[in-house]
Amino acid sequence: MSRVRWVNATLLIGVVVVTLYPFFNIVARSFSAEKYIVSGQVNLWPKGFNLTTYQIVMSDPVFWINYRNTVVYTVVATAISMVVTTCYAYVLSKPHLRGRKVLIGVAVFTMFFSGGLIPQYVLISNLGLTNTIWSIVLPNAISVFNLLVMKTFFEGLPRELEEAAAIDGMNTYGILAKIVLPLSKAVLATMVLFYAVSFWNSWFPAFLYLDKIEMFPVTIYLRNLIAGATGAESAGANPDVHSEIMQVASNIQAVTIILTILPILMIYPFVQRFFVSGVMLGAVKG
Repeated sequence: MSRVRWVNATLLIGVVVVTLYPFFNIVARSFSAEKYIVSGQVNLWPKGFNLTTYQIVMSDPVFWINYRNTVVYTVVATAISMVVTTCYAYVLSKPHLRGRKVLIGVAVFTMFFSGGLIPQYVLISNLGLTNTIWSIVLPNAISVFNLLVMKTFFEGLPRELEEAAAIDGMNTYGILAKIVLPLSKAVLATMVLFYAVSFWNSWFPAFLYLDKIEMFPVTIYLRNLIAGATGAESAGANPDVHSEIMQVASNIQAVTIILTILPILMIYPFVQRFFVSGVMLGAVKG
């Protein structure tokens, strides 16, 4: 192996270590006893093996209700976002479309400017969307970054295929469904991952627009656990377990992170093989 390869291998191993170390440390802290965490003795291996915090959180029925809500919100929001983004990107990929530059400009404008938090809240309230699933899934249905990546990917597909299908009598929707989408599995899988992770980790829209505990996503529930562990009122947790939560304040944050990212870690390996190709093929070209 040449010297350059040795240097590259060393640097990449260093990056992997730096990346994985915090994750393993969090896992170790989530299974460690409080006194070892406070004293700074937990590194990569749990000390004073402890499942108390997991038991407290997972024994609360509200936790499972909120977890179910997160799954529903993520699935519905991702499905809506993929349909809207795909249709919008496919339209923008057509150079002969009248007003194409205007539509692209409108999309790009929203990347840099927004109406503001208060006007957005007033709009959602006036539309009657508060305390409904639609206040979570509709306001952020389109990510402009994802839209532009998908648009560029569609522009790179051979036009001859669509022209041949059109000559055979296939309409626009048929071309999109039977020609374009089957050739776009890589970018579609990548966009699904981007949207799903975004909606799964999202908590601020729910914090703004939802008032009912039974409608909270799990991110709000876990946020309230952290707030309760640091002395604030645990609005999303069962009052019966509040005092117990205070006793495990040192590892509640670690448990929170593990429970939140676990589903994404389980899904990621199935779409990882599409990730690089999807992003690179749909990258914005200069």
